[in-house]
Amino acid sequence: MSESTGKSGWGTLFRGRNRQVDPELLTPPPSAAETTAAADIDRSIPGGVRLAGAWSWRILVIAGAIALFGFLIVQLRLIVIPLLIAVLISALLIPVVTFLVKHRWPRGLAVATAMVAALLAVGGLITLATTQIIDGSTGLSTRLATSYSNLKEFLLMSPLHLTDAQISDYMQQIWTALQGDTQIFVSGALSVGSSLGHLLTGVLLALFSLLFILIDGKGIWSWIVRIFPRRARAAVNGAGIAGWATLGNFVKVQILVASIDAVGIGVGAALLGVPMAIPIAVLVFLGSFIPIVGAVATGAVAVVIALIFNGPLIAVIMLGVVLLVQQIEGHVLQPLIMGSAVKVHPLAVVLVVAAGSLVAGIPGALFAVPIAAVLNVMTNYISSGVWRSSPLSPGLVPSSPLWQTVPQSRPTFRRNLEEKNE
Repeated sequence: MSESTGKSGWGTLFRGRNRQVDPELLTPPPSAAETTAAADIDRSIPGGVRLAGAWSWRILVIAGAIALFGFLIVQLRLIVIPLLIAVLISALLIPVVTFLVKHRWPRGLAVATAMVAALLAVGGLITLATTQIIDGSTGLSTRLATSYSNLKEFLLMSPLHLTDAQISDYMQQIWTALQGDTQIFVSGALSVGSSLGHLLTGVLLALFSLLFILIDGKGIWSWIVRIFPRRARAAVNGAGIAGWATLGNFVKVQILVASIDAVGIGVGAALLGVPMAIPIAVLVFLGSFIPIVGAVATGAVAVVIALIFNGPLIAVIMLGVVLLVQQIEGHVLQPLIMGSAVKVHPLAVVLVVAAGSLVAGIPGALFAVPIAAVLNVMTNYISSGVWRSSPLSPGLVPSSPLWQTVPQSRPTFRRNLEEKNE
């Protein structure tokens, strides 16, 4: 009985071992003829084709990863856009906070002061522009009627040789087109509640993100660096620092350029008697944060207002003022100031802004240049290899109070974290 049991046990064991053998190990190796045939096939393909094929599938994989990343950003745009706005504003406010902290201000008070000052500045601009628009709207219908009569008289006397019937027909076509788009305006009005909700959520998220970046920006960046493998941390950290410096330079220089554009076009509009000169200046200031393209678009608004309220002659002079300001920006400010700060060619700026606006509209045009500048600097830093001579200093846990909830006192904490990050 025991003997039969033993035999069955050994048989089961051997059968189990046979079942565990990998089938690939039982496959005979390829013969010499098959190996020679495969080598001949490889040699028959030109080297250029093999090289192009190797590059092609790698480029396709990279393009697919970029497309997937862009798709995720579009899907999460209600979170990504406020976060990017907070990063841009923090690049401007962190030097202010650092200055106050060096002068013995408590960090919390310094952060609060910087944020309140920024909110007061933005709110003051919006309030000033709104007040001027309300004051300038007095008698707007009368001035529009007078401007329409002057424009109609100018078209009748112009070399275009338009008749009164043709002008009336064109105006009727415009009115019909506007009536045909009524449904679009109605649907837009119905979605105002949702848009306002998204706007409020975005503002709160931007303020919340800005607060924590100002309080613990270094700790957040240290956590991001520790996501990467240990050998890549020095490169990532150095590239991030270089990109952050470029972003700070971009914001400061862009504010200077936007101020010059706003003062130039606003003063020109005021001297020519164009109504709502201050709102025009504020609009130019905000639009100039989209380099090159933004100031042109907002300057065109000033020309249209001058044409409606002041006539063709003043509109032509206003156009000359806008073009003069743009020439100063393009030939003086951009090469001397913006070029040294951002290190992006003007042609690349135009192409990047155009691509960003096509992909993501106004937010894409706003963030296209700073993102391109930061990526350019980070890529150049990594490719230069400078980070190899200045490795990242060790240390796993940031010293910020926000990270004190991490159980650092455990004896195996650092060793486990090192093994996890390898």
